[in-house]
Amino acid sequence: MSHTKQAITDVLSTIRHPELGNDVISLGMIQNLTIESNKISFTLALQKPNDPFASSIRKACVKAIHQNLGEDAEVSIELKVPAVQTKESPYKLQASVSKVKNIIAIASGKGGVGKSTVAVNLAVAMAKTGASVGLIDADIFGPSIPKMLGMEDAKPEITKEGELELITPVENHGVKHLSIGFFVNPNDALVWRGAMATNALRQLIHQGAWGELDYLLIDLPPGTSDIHLTLVQEVSVTGAIIVSTPQDVALADAIKGISMFTGKSIDVPILGLVENMAWFTPEELPNNRYYIFGKDGCKKLAERMRLPLLGQIPIVQSIREGGDSGVPIASKPGILADSFDALAKEVISQLIIRNTERPETKRVEIKHK
Repeated sequence: MSHTKQAITDVLSTIRHPELGNDVISLGMIQNLTIESNKISFTLALQKPNDPFASSIRKACVKAIHQNLGEDAEVSIELKVPAVQTKESPYKLQASVSKVKNIIAIASGKGGVGKSTVAVNLAVAMAKTGASVGLIDADIFGPSIPKMLGMEDAKPEITKEGELELITPVENHGVKHLSIGFFVNPNDALVWRGAMATNALRQLIHQGAWGELDYLLIDLPPGTSDIHLTLVQEVSVTGAIIVSTPQDVALADAIKGISMFTGKSIDVPILGLVENMAWFTPEELPNNRYYIFGKDGCKKLAERMRLPLLGQIPIVQSIREGGDSGVPIASKPGILADSFDALAKEVISQLIIRNTERPETKRVEIKHK
């Protein structure tokens, strides 16, 4: 049976949008109506993203056509969903972070593996090469880097740039640094919901007056969380470094961290692994090595996953003392500083390879269906 556009329009004009009250014809929701013999096709243009009535309206259209024009009618309806309109923050649109050449995520699957210690000393070692380096303490609930950089009492200044209020990073040991620890009482526990924590990270990223940096390191909290997802949504992360101890328990969680960054939806390159607490060396016996957490666990994982092993850092009392005193061991001459210098050199080398072989990482976009 052949049908006319007028007959179909008359039938569809009886279908009302439950929320808007008017019929789908007067709302302009029926578009591209075509008829070929008994085949009827049109586009149902929704009025807003994620319209909860989309499915029920579609079914009502099919039912009305069948009831009024016959069951033999073949009805094909394509949904047209409007794009989500987002209003970007002026801080994000004019972000100082856009001048950063390389953004590096420092992550670990498990807590307590010395990730922040590695991040601080790596940042200091990279700054010693003459590079301009920044460091964001993204461990919102347990900020420790202000203490490690000897800046616990620092109060970042707020400066005006046009109509924007920017936070001037604190600088010590050649590293520009921002942390939520500068803005909260260090003795108070942060009891924040996820949205508050992620908003704090956005401020540190986009309101920081970073200027032109060669490297911006982001010290992430352990595990995989909203903070990690927010980071890859807000900026293009050049690459990630995974820190782990050699023990199997830490390595199992490190694999999860690698999997998160390399997943199809995120696709951030892994620059390599750092094996921390690789062995214990007493200060008085510098040539002795005691493999407390196992031997070469991270090295073997790197080989298995075909990833670079960026460095192996031993357990030495002075590394811990440097973190507690606010004078990172990488800032002093000596064998341990040389270890972090070698780590920095390897990270820079891997960044050059990554930037030569791969395009810029795309920010993760949440798509609404």
